[in-house]
Amino acid sequence: MKNERILLVNRPKGAPQKSDFRFEEASTPALENNQVLLKTIYLSVDPYMRGRMSDRKSYVPPFQLNEPISGGIVGQVVESLSGELEEGDFVIGNLAWQKYNVASDAEVRKLDPSLAPLTANLGVLGMTGLTAYFGLLDIGNPQEGETVVVSGAAGAVGTIVGQIAKIKGARVVGIAGSDDKISYLKDELGFDVAINYKTENVYEALKAACPDGVDVYFDNVGGEISDSVLALINKGARIPVCGQIALYNLEKADVGPRMQSQILINSALMKGFIVSDYAAHFEEGAIELAKWVKEGKISYSENIVDGFENTIDAFLGLFSGENTGKQLVKVAEPENV
Repeated sequence: MKNERILLVNRPKGAPQKSDFRFEEASTPALENNQVLLKTIYLSVDPYMRGRMSDRKSYVPPFQLNEPISGGIVGQVVESLSGELEEGDFVIGNLAWQKYNVASDAEVRKLDPSLAPLTANLGVLGMTGLTAYFGLLDIGNPQEGETVVVSGAAGAVGTIVGQIAKIKGARVVGIAGSDDKISYLKDELGFDVAINYKTENVYEALKAACPDGVDVYFDNVGGEISDSVLALINKGARIPVCGQIALYNLEKADVGPRMQSQILINSALMKGFIVSDYAAHFEEGAIELAKWVKEGKISYSENIVDGFENTIDAFLGLFSGENTGKQLVKVAEPENV
């Protein structure tokens, strides 16, 4: 069985380049008790992976050089020595970027493809949706009539954040980077206002869009966009800090306005979080998200790139804003069993 994997071979300097990665053929080890051989069907590419490519302290260990990159994968069992999983079963887990993986049954979770599309488990019903759910509701705590601003609003997390805020009765302003994304946010997802940061003065547009100030800011990007939003926060504002994609490729520390005075004057809460902080509550979050999807209160978009050979292009596209919604790679067709 021909296997192939993707290795990190250089620590990127600034924006990652294709030369920082290498494809290579790999052997597939024989199974041991309680293990399964998985064919990768879909894999997820995510902005946080950029941080793991640098050798610095973070909330997860860095990727090792000349070793496979890993991330969220939906796979199908093609061989099993497990009492829990059978040939044909679909599973999800954090696994290597390879066409085939060997994993123990404790490393993966069985999926029921009749409940939701397989891809939804890597997006709206997976880490993406749970990140939006817990970050917004636990830290942001939006109230009816408040103004919620979301940066990176057309991304996988931002699209879900905005819709949950609308469910809670908030007024929602999204910030994104193309006219198509602006139309998607307003016309399909129900955002009240959407601002194109590439063509508009963000601060002036925000002032016009938020005449009563900002009560909740869900920060996915950092940088100058966040400086503009934080200058408009209200007393008691809440700021969940989810990501800083504008800063991930910088080689030197970012220098910008110091926002501590704004936080102090407004008695605001600014809190960073990682979705794994809420691991004990994942089931309840997934149940609520699935209910909202079923009721039509949350819709989601996926950008699916075909072919394992295009994985690096799909990853690099995250940093130029090519995707709307969740970025995935389809590696293989599932088998009908």
